[in-house]
Amino acid sequence: MEQSPTNKVHLEKAQNFMRQYRDPESRELKKLSANQFMDVWSHYDRDGNGYIEGTELDGFLKEFVSSANATDISPEQKASLTDEMLVELKSCFMEAYDDNQDGKIDIRELAQLLPMEENFLLLFRFDNPLESSVEFMKIWREYDSDNSGYIEADELKNFLRDLLKEAKKINDVSEDKLIEYTDTMLRVFDANKDGRLQLSEMAKLLPVKENFLCRQVFKGAAKLTKEDIEKVFSLYDRDNNGSIENEELRGFLKDLLELVKKDYDAQDLIEFEETILRGVGYDKDGKISRKELTMILLALAKLPPDDDQ
Repeated sequence: MEQSPTNKVHLEKAQNFMRQYRDPESRELKKLSANQFMDVWSHYDRDGNGYIEGTELDGFLKEFVSSANATDISPEQKASLTDEMLVELKSCFMEAYDDNQDGKIDIRELAQLLPMEENFLLLFRFDNPLESSVEFMKIWREYDSDNSGYIEADELKNFLRDLLKEAKKINDVSEDKLIEYTDTMLRVFDANKDGRLQLSEMAKLLPVKENFLCRQVFKGAAKLTKEDIEKVFSLYDRDNNGSIENEELRGFLKDLLELVKKDYDAQDLIEFEETILRGVGYDKDGKISRKELTMILLALAKLPPDDDQ
């Protein structure tokens, strides 16, 4: 019995998800909308952990390559893509697109590979990472306009609007598109699916160049020197007034918290602040001095590494 054209399309999509996004004649990838990009991401990130990795990555690479053919390859041809060829293909692919070299593809790295609507791509091409978590906390304070401890959908939309304006120097994104982009960004970065971004989720959308405190010297692997402490102090004392306070203090504590907790929100940060500062006999003046910072870093260096946290 002959299949209807509709069933054929569904079968082809089931056989190779990427084929629907290629031009039938040229086999070039078409420009993806925000929603289409999210569909691709969700299809291959099957466990929803924020990465395409392992067997997911193998499946994506096989389909990505074979989707360039006009028709689906047969099981015999699929088998001819040997393990050795897959290893070589993966190696070349990861060298080109795995920017942070962690052996996985994250959402930003996939955005470099797939052609997308220009405005939506700009949201992922925000590739001047923030200098430090101090800048991150300033942005957080600005867009968490109701001080709820979360970036809600309307606040995220304001953030994305400003980001696109800054990137393009013009305001040519329709309100409908902005809503679509906001919805897509929430689908991507809202890991606990509560319809808003907590601190740790926003931190993935807006990465910092480096959490300086992740360096081995702060994990007891080497002796902490005066120079190390001075480097950290100057990293967080952005206004050079001799103390770490306000967003500087929050940025420092956010980086500390990231070492022990993967998912965290504003309340976790407040509780962590109380615990840390109580531990160094903090004098509650809203600031950290060099001496207090030294005590915190020395205590940190004595902590055993905990890879599970």
